[in-house]
Amino acid sequence: MKRSSLMLATALFACAQSRGMGGSSSSGWETLVDGEAGLENWNRVGDANWRVEGGAIVADAGKGGYLVSKRSYQDFEIRAEFYAEADTNSGIYFRCNDAQKITSEFCYEANIWDIRPEPKYGTGAIVNVAAVPVPLASKAGGKWNTYEVMARGQQLTVKLNGAQTVSVQDGKHAAGPFALQYGPGVNGVQGGGIKWRKVQIRPL
Repeated sequence: MKRSSLMLATALFACAQSRGMGGSSSSGWETLVDGEAGLENWNRVGDANWRVEGGAIVADAGKGGYLVSKRSYQDFEIRAEFYAEADTNSGIYFRCNDAQKITSEFCYEANIWDIRPEPKYGTGAIVNVAAVPVPLASKAGGKWNTYEVMARGQQLTVKLNGAQTVSVQDGKHAAGPFALQYGPGVNGVQGGGIKWRKVQIRPL
């Protein structure tokens, strides 16, 4: 009986690991957002109204805010599924120098902002580091998207829906937590909301 219980527990643990729920999978991916939970895996900065809703972590009000990972990372891959509106101002900040100062000065920012006033650093760009072609053919607004961000040494690469948008070498930031943004709109006008359905990271 004890042996059967042990075998069952082992099987359940292996199943959870292979799905990547609540921890690292056998392939090394750590799931921080799984569509039904995940807020407990982050520290909040700012006043965005983060909540779980409709199978995603959502924010659509407030002056702006971030979900900041509790761990720091140096070399890694991030996979994130998100839904944005055309006027959503969001992004993935990574290798942040200060977990309380989430800006493109203290972090790298893989941007999500189709109507950014300076379009070359809009969706798919790393703000102030690597510009996208203008105009970027693939916009994010109005649909579910997949972002892939890789940092290995000074090599930084961003892919949107499988297509590489930028690849650059930069050594300004070496390590730190990463963050999911809900940002303000333009000229005081409330921007669109952001939904994160699945967010995973794999240290390299």
